[in-house]
Amino acid sequence: MRQLPEADRDALRIAQDPQFPRWIEQITATGGCTHPIHLSGSTTTLDGATGEILHHYDTRTEPGERLLVRCRNRRATICAPCSRLHAGDTFHLIRAGLLGGKNVPTAVRNRPRLFITLTAPSFGPVHRAGDRCRPRRDGGTCEHGRLLGCGDVHTPDSPVVGQPLCPSCYDYAAHVLWHAHASKLWDRFAIDVRRRLASSAGLVQSHFADHARLSFARVAEYQKRAAVHVHAVIRLDGPNGPDDRPPAWGTAELIANAVKASARRVVVHTPYSPSVGELTLHWGAQVDARALHANGDGPDDDAIAAYVAKYVTKGAGETGAGTDYRLTAWSDIAAARVTDHVRTLMRTCWRLGGLSEYTPLHLRAWAHTLGYRGHILTKSRAYSTTYAALRADRAEHVGHDTPPNAITDAHWRFIGSGHSPGAALLAAGVAEDLAISRELRRDAPPDWGWA
Repeated sequence: MRQLPEADRDALRIAQDPQFPRWIEQITATGGCTHPIHLSGSTTTLDGATGEILHHYDTRTEPGERLLVRCRNRRATICAPCSRLHAGDTFHLIRAGLLGGKNVPTAVRNRPRLFITLTAPSFGPVHRAGDRCRPRRDGGTCEHGRLLGCGDVHTPDSPVVGQPLCPSCYDYAAHVLWHAHASKLWDRFAIDVRRRLASSAGLVQSHFADHARLSFARVAEYQKRAAVHVHAVIRLDGPNGPDDRPPAWGTAELIANAVKASARRVVVHTPYSPSVGELTLHWGAQVDARALHANGDGPDDDAIAAYVAKYVTKGAGETGAGTDYRLTAWSDIAAARVTDHVRTLMRTCWRLGGLSEYTPLHLRAWAHTLGYRGHILTKSRAYSTTYAALRADRAEHVGHDTPPNAITDAHWRFIGSGHSPGAALLAAGVAEDLAISRELRRDAPPDWGWA
């Protein structure tokens, strides 16, 4: 035993516990979560009319007198089992807003719908993949002595793709401040789109909500240059939301024109700083707006939902645009496993975060995401269902629903998180078995009874 690794010895200890089968049941219920939450307490469900105890659960009978629940982390690099569950919920959340379902009427698939992409502006030339990178006939160098162009052909996985041609010329301060104001820029963009639609229809801008409702779901994605760009699904409904038909003037073409005009028009001004000045921030020149059609003549709705679902599981560390943990000191930046370009962005966040004029932006707290402090996925209230509703449906599906008129008396407290070395080894095996089972079910012939 002494010659075995610590994880193996711990796994054998757990396996010899009389309550090992119940422990495996808990791990399986969490999907093999890599960092489960440990809770202690009890829940009693009573009949609201008679006071009769319908169900009672207490962790005193559980292994270690604790209940393990999922960590629910969306990042695949931190917890693959929970990120897969989150991706599935995101897929249904986005798909319901496109095709209906989950208490959203199926009529939404015939509404004016667009898939749009808004990019960050240029902060300086970077290396690109595909054709010749940045060919220049006249050659030339910048003031720092570096070439202004690049005639090489880079593969998509080349380490130079997304890196500045000249780091000294690159506007790192503008890049960081654009990230810090990206959410405000989106808010102003969404307001301006509604105003333009109202003006195009001959309405008073403040009366737009009386005639139509613009719903959206958007996801933020880091490009190779470590700048965020936004993908969004936009849908036009009547004033009462998904249950209401949009006005006749609300066409996909009209919305697309409003999107492109608003993307060119809206700006956000940064606070004045003696070291940076006052910057005017705007969207990049590349704006894409594609209409979605119910007859399949356009991007596939399921493919869009799957794309968004796949991306929300990626953290900043996986995309190479930061880290999945906060930086607490200047020295943490040097230790981060990132490119020099991203490291410089982090250091710029830290330096600007120390200026009083940028205190409200909390740049040091968000240095690990390069100043971007918005959620990866956001949506308007009327777009579709919610994560909470999807979790409630899943609980009901597995028989964890609460009877009508029942009263629940619950007392819980947090007592820890994570796994011991041996438990982590066993949980990884459970997660792998569940993944293999999913693959077998997906690939099984339709005439198999259990498929």
